[in-house]
Amino acid sequence: MKPDIDAFLQHLARAKGCSQNTVAAYRNDLTQMASFISAEKAKGIIESYDDLLKGYLLKLREKRYSVATMARKVASAKSFFKFMVASGRINGNPTQNLPSPQVSRRSLSFLSSAEFEGLLAEATKLPTPEARRDVVMLEFLYATGLRISELVSLNTGDIDLGRSLVRVGSGRQVPFDDRLNLILGNFLRNDRLDLLYDESEEALFLNRRGKRLTRQGFWQIVKGYAGKAGLSGKVTPQTLRHSFARHRLQSGADLRQVQQLLGHAYVSSTRVYEQSAARKGQ
Repeated sequence: MKPDIDAFLQHLARAKGCSQNTVAAYRNDLTQMASFISAEKAKGIIESYDDLLKGYLLKLREKRYSVATMARKVASAKSFFKFMVASGRINGNPTQNLPSPQVSRRSLSFLSSAEFEGLLAEATKLPTPEARRDVVMLEFLYATGLRISELVSLNTGDIDLGRSLVRVGSGRQVPFDDRLNLILGNFLRNDRLDLLYDESEEALFLNRRGKRLTRQGFWQIVKGYAGKAGLSGKVTPQTLRHSFARHRLQSGADLRQVQQLLGHAYVSSTRVYEQSAARKGQ
């Protein structure tokens, strides 16, 4: 089964543009499933995939995983076997009737346009190179929906100003508008250079020592601006990403298109934004 899992993971990375973290999560889940199936087969009892997967689900319950973790592991199995059928490796999908644990969704936090402008205004008040970098990063997150981990992992070569898009991870391409194109162009030509000490450094966003800014470092920066803007407790590492998805859907974007922009492996992950997007004027 390992070669099939490897083929599936390559499909996620190349065709679906999933992030490295997403691919790693799938790898862990599917390796666990494959180990269970291999152990069951070694007992000499011939069972169908349907029975093996039902046994796997029972094993997960015995391990007392959280409902959310179990739901993710079942979703990984379903996505894998759907790929197996689509690629002609097997004929029928054994997960078709496999029940998925129901996870209660926590409410998502969003920023209105006015709240985002308030957050951005706090960064623009400061004349430092770091603050000018922060403005660009906030604008970037709000306009593209990237994860913070994806944003701080960007290199200058990932930005294609000619085509107005950013290359993320191992294949996902996210377009951006003319406004962000101008902001990024100015940043690359001017403001980034104020933080650059080593010309061989490829990181797009640098800290005051000229090294790549970390996810934790940027999150602390955002928390500081949020407190000054009166948004403490409302801004989380995912808030700008949630807001991007919501605004795209409110503007009439197709759900599948937003799924691709966000790099979600499952459309169900994107669908959680639909209900909030139906509430206009926020």
